[in-house]
Amino acid sequence: MILPNARAVTPEFADLIVEEAGNPYRDCIQGRSNEPITVRALLKRADDLLAGDAGFAGLPDYSLSQIIARLVADRPRIAIIEGSPDHPAHLLDYEHGLRAAARVWQNGGVPFVFAIPVICDGTAQSNIGQSYSLASRNHTAQAVNINFEGHSYHAAYVMAGCDKTPTGILAGLAAADRARRQPERGTAPVWAVFVPAHVLRGGSIPRGTRAKLAEVEKRAIAAGDRQLADDIEENSRYILQCSSGEAFHGQLNRAVGRGIVARSEADAILDELAAATCHEKGGICAFNGTGNSSRTLVSALGFVPRGAELLLDEPDLDIVSSSVDALFRLINKPEFAVCDILAKNYANAIRVHNATGSSTNLMLHMPAVMRHAGFDVTLFDYAAVRDAHPVPDIFAHSLTQGRDTYVLAEQMRAGLNSGMESIYKVLADLGVPMDLDAPTVTGKTWGERIAALPQAVSPELPEEKSVIRTRPIRAISGTDVLAGNFFSSATLKIAGMATEQVRRFDGRVFLVRHYENETDCNRELQSTTLVKTLTETMDLPAALTDRLRAVNGGDAGDTADQMVVKGTLAFAFVIAGQGPKAFGMPEMFAPSAYLKHQGTLERTSILMTDGRYSGVTKGACIGHVTPEAFEGGGIGSLSTGDLLWVRLTERRIDLLDRDAFLAGRLEPVAAAPIGERAGLVAERHARMQRRKWQVAACNWIDDTTSAETGVVPLSVDRRAILPWKG
Repeated sequence: MILPNARAVTPEFADLIVEEAGNPYRDCIQGRSNEPITVRALLKRADDLLAGDAGFAGLPDYSLSQIIARLVADRPRIAIIEGSPDHPAHLLDYEHGLRAAARVWQNGGVPFVFAIPVICDGTAQSNIGQSYSLASRNHTAQAVNINFEGHSYHAAYVMAGCDKTPTGILAGLAAADRARRQPERGTAPVWAVFVPAHVLRGGSIPRGTRAKLAEVEKRAIAAGDRQLADDIEENSRYILQCSSGEAFHGQLNRAVGRGIVARSEADAILDELAAATCHEKGGICAFNGTGNSSRTLVSALGFVPRGAELLLDEPDLDIVSSSVDALFRLINKPEFAVCDILAKNYANAIRVHNATGSSTNLMLHMPAVMRHAGFDVTLFDYAAVRDAHPVPDIFAHSLTQGRDTYVLAEQMRAGLNSGMESIYKVLADLGVPMDLDAPTVTGKTWGERIAALPQAVSPELPEEKSVIRTRPIRAISGTDVLAGNFFSSATLKIAGMATEQVRRFDGRVFLVRHYENETDCNRELQSTTLVKTLTETMDLPAALTDRLRAVNGGDAGDTADQMVVKGTLAFAFVIAGQGPKAFGMPEMFAPSAYLKHQGTLERTSILMTDGRYSGVTKGACIGHVTPEAFEGGGIGSLSTGDLLWVRLTERRIDLLDRDAFLAGRLEPVAAAPIGERAGLVAERHARMQRRKWQVAACNWIDDTTSAETGVVPLSVDRRAILPWKG
């Protein structure tokens, strides 16, 4: 069927009518009365924007009568989903959306645009904004689903941005797809393609600012604080991003505390760093945080057209048009609907997540997406896939050695790698059981896509410069799921730990330093006398230090500082009361950054929380502890001075019996001391209840599941009953 006056409709899609029983724009007068004016306004803006583009073939008649004719005929109704321009990754969504709308109309479809608010997790760090961050993912899923279903769209062209937004959108689309599978609906399934935002080029420290930091280093050395000087020097090696800026913030606070610089001088340096951080075109930050991990995820799941995966600038008309065309080729093919692609690619995505050292946050978002799709998936399914076959580390991402995500994108543009296809090929060549028959939105399976590659990485690219490696960097990778006698699960990003650090911490006994919130921990980790505070304020009788020497190593004549350096006194900084129901499960990036750049303690200590961590976090950071303290979890009953036995090879952390330890035995207690410390636990719970009132009640995450099932609404959880394998 060719519609009247559709002279510029792409011939390939001229007869494309969505195959479904119902059509609300045909069966109900109100939709075809209300919506055509929004489509016309959108196409008029697109026409004006593209009029001077030499590659633009023009638009066919987009009068109201033509729009109505397409709606009544059940031509593909495409939702173009944007983000909000107050987020750096979405600065150019407006123009991108107009290009997509033009191509949808040229293909004979009907374009619609809606945008969703997007929290910048960097902006929300270390303030109350982080208590809204995870809630925003669930709200995104709900909002996308409501708009998609409320206006009866068939498919989505998603401008995927940063942090939790891509997975929130995917969850909302998956929920719509699952609901449409009910035979009573009589509707077609949901199709989608994702076009991730371009990569934000990392900043560099201005020469004058670097000189000021060097002067702070000199003063620190003169003041006897060589460690602070070394920490600033080490952080100066990183590309300038908001994450490295946070570390400088903590270091300069230490310098102010030591009287090395004045507060005004430190603030001036921080202002100069902030001004040099982000490129004016925006994009997704170049570190391998949750933003790029989300890009990796939707690509690994098969939702990203090949040419749109790693962009260095906003997509041009050719990329947008080819991506819209890819979406149109999926329509009326149920095997390419959202839930089907998810089910077939989920195990693949887990293995890619491990191989690329992606963000721990995805350990929440991946099961959340699958549960919105109706699949009964938990954190333990992730662990089962991970444990079934070892996945090596093949991603040499580095913010200090010229191998960040921007460089990866440059290498792909130069034809030196093929992005996700290269990752699939490397893993398959290494014997990792990737499902190469899984479908992708290109219309081809992964096997068909990688068959065309002459090699995963061009031999013209020196190995030391390549982000994607054909030879494993090391056998360990990804994120481990831990268990213990005072919690049922927790996560640890092994990819964020140096091999030496993994070996050092395995089998070590740590002294707990307990905090009821992030603020108290941040304050202490920025202290200029932290080691002294830890060694002088904790109860460390000789019998205890003797036993710690026997287990952790060290000599009898060691000073307190030497005991810390050697790990004889190793600390577990435990931040409880940060879980979903307590405080919205904020990221503990600030304390992890402050610990990372406290050189001495970073080598010997761990962080543990029922909150989350940023994707860029490095070091021994254990998060997502379940059950959370607010729900009576054992982490809320720990006290300063407790002993934790960390066994990374066994993926366990256990609370030790102190008396047995002093008697020479490593003997875990039967369970967390919740009963015997009932008074303390009750007092802490009351303080958590009071602290929760700092968050607006409409964003409390109360009626949700735990981190083990992705912190999804209970209604979503009840519907997640389908097996996802086979």
